[in-house]
Amino acid sequence: MDGDDTITTEVCKEADVGDGELWEVMVAGYPVLLVRNKKEFRALGSKCPHHGAPLSKGNPGSGQGGEAVSGRLGLTTQLWGGFSIAGVLKRERLRCPWHGACFNIKTGDIEEYPSLDCLPCFKVTVEDGKVFVTAKKKDLESSLRVKDTSKRCLLNWETMLLLGGGVAALVCAETLRQEGFTGRIIMVTKEKHVPYDKSKLTKEMNLKAEDIYLRKPEFLDAHGIEFWMEKEAVSVDFQKQKVCFMDGSSQKYNRLLIATGSHSSFLKVPGADLQNVCILQTPEDSSKILELATGKNLVIVGASFIGMEVAAFLSDKAGAISVVEKKEFPLQNALGPQVGGVAMKMLQNRGVKFYMKTELCELKGKDGKVAEAVLASGEKLPADVVVVGIGVFPNSAFLKGTSIARDDSGAILVDLRMQTNIPNVFAAGDVVSFPVALLNGDRSSIHHQQVAEAHGHTAALNMLKKDKELHTVPFFWTTMVGKTIRYAGCGKGYTDTVVKGSLEQQKFLIFYIRDGFVTAAASLNCDPMVSLIAEVLYSGKQISKEEAEAWDFCNIPSLAETQAQ
Repeated sequence: MDGDDTITTEVCKEADVGDGELWEVMVAGYPVLLVRNKKEFRALGSKCPHHGAPLSKGNPGSGQGGEAVSGRLGLTTQLWGGFSIAGVLKRERLRCPWHGACFNIKTGDIEEYPSLDCLPCFKVTVEDGKVFVTAKKKDLESSLRVKDTSKRCLLNWETMLLLGGGVAALVCAETLRQEGFTGRIIMVTKEKHVPYDKSKLTKEMNLKAEDIYLRKPEFLDAHGIEFWMEKEAVSVDFQKQKVCFMDGSSQKYNRLLIATGSHSSFLKVPGADLQNVCILQTPEDSSKILELATGKNLVIVGASFIGMEVAAFLSDKAGAISVVEKKEFPLQNALGPQVGGVAMKMLQNRGVKFYMKTELCELKGKDGKVAEAVLASGEKLPADVVVVGIGVFPNSAFLKGTSIARDDSGAILVDLRMQTNIPNVFAAGDVVSFPVALLNGDRSSIHHQQVAEAHGHTAALNMLKKDKELHTVPFFWTTMVGKTIRYAGCGKGYTDTVVKGSLEQQKFLIFYIRDGFVTAAASLNCDPMVSLIAEVLYSGKQISKEEAEAWDFCNIPSLAETQAQ
C-alpha cells in the first residue's frame, strides 16, 4: 500500500484481456471493472450506482468469461442461462443491463439516466506486460461518485425557479450546478418530502419515505439548492416573470422550469367518495394501502403499471385481490397483449383474479366505508379497499388562462430543448408533450423516470443557453413477483411484433414493429438484450423486421456484430 491509503495492485496480464472486453478484477479485496477499449485500459466502479447492477462478471484467466465481441458494439462476456448479465459497451459508453443508465468509461460520468451518480475511476498502468490498478481505499469502498459542482455565490442573484419536487426538477437543479451556475436555485413542491424514487411506491410498498429519498436534505443544502416544501403554485405571470403560491407568497425568476408532474385520475362512479377508495400518489398513500389491504379484500381498478405492481406486491399479503380492467389484457396499452398475457399469468399463479373486458359501475358502502364493487356485468366483488389506477393527467391546471401552449390533455408543449412558447420558460417530465425521435418527431407524453431525468438535464443546459437538444431512448421496467420486464424505445402505434424465445416459459425478447422497423423492445429473463437494443436505437441505426426475425436469439455476439457493421 502506498502513502495516503493509496493501493497499487497487479490485476492481470495485458494479454489476458482482449479489445472490447470488460472484466471484474480485485484490488485490495474490492471489485473493480477493468475495460480494454481500442487497446487502452480503463478501471471503474464495478456496479451501477442506480441499483447496484453488475457491470462485469468473471476475471481474466478464470475460465468464466468468453470471447470478446468485435466491432463497435461490445458486450461483457460472462454468460448466465445463455445471456450476458452485465453491461453493453459501445465505443466509450457503457450501458447498465438492468435499467439502461450509461457511463463514459474514460471519466465515469453519467451520460444517460436513471442513475444520478457517476462511477469512480481508477488509474491504470501497464508495465512489462502486466496491468496495475492504483486507487485510494476510500474510493474503492464507494460504488459511486458525485459529480463536481460549482458553489453558490451570494453576489449572483440570478434566479432559476423550478416548480416540482420530482426527478426532472432535481436533475435540472444538479445539472445547473454541475455546469457552473452560481446563482439562486429554488425547487418548489406541494409535497412534504425531498425528491424520492416514485417507482418504489408500488414495487416496495413497505419502505418508509426516508428510505426512498433520492437526495437527503443535507445534500441539497450543501449544493446551494433551496427546497420549499408544501408550497403549491396557483398562477404564473409570464410578463412579470413571477409565480404566485397558494399561501399568498410569490417569487420572481429569471428562468422558470415547470416540472409539476402528473396526478392519478379519479373514479367517476357512484360511491367513489367512500372511505378506503385510494389513489397511489405519495409515500403516505403507499403505506396506507399496505396497512388497509393486509388480510383484506382488495379490488384494483385498472391493470396498468400501478395496478399490476400493487397486485404483485400485495399478492401474499391481502386476503384476496381482484383486478378490474376494460382491456382484454393487463399492460396492453404499453406492452401489448402478448407481454400483458404473460404478466397476467404470473399474477394468476399467485392467486390474483382478473375481471377483464369489463368496467366498474358502482361502489357500495357500509358505515361510510367501501364494502362492495359492482361490475358492468352485474357481478359483485367484496371490497374492503379499492385502489384506483386508471391513468393520469398533467398537473397544469394552474396555467389555465395563460398564453402557454398546451395540448387537449393539458400537457405543456415543448421543443427538443424543453423550451415552451414563452421566453425563459421551460418544462420537463410528466407534465409535457415533446417530439419523440422514435415517432418520427411526433409529440407524445412519456411518463417514465428516466425520460423525466433526461428532460431535466436538457432543460438545465438550455436554461444556461447551451443550445442542447434532447437525445434519449426511453427505458423503463416493471417488477412483479421477483421478475422484471424491461422495455426500451417507443412502441406507440406499432402494427406487428417479432418474438424471440418463449412467452410461455417467461424467457423472451419481443420487438415492436412500425413501418417495417423496430421502434421498441421488451424482455423477460434475457438481460442485457433490452440494453443492447436501446444502445442500437440511440445510435440512430434502424433494425428492420427482417433483421429482427433473422437474429440468433441465443447468440448475443452475432447480434452485436450485425449492428456494428
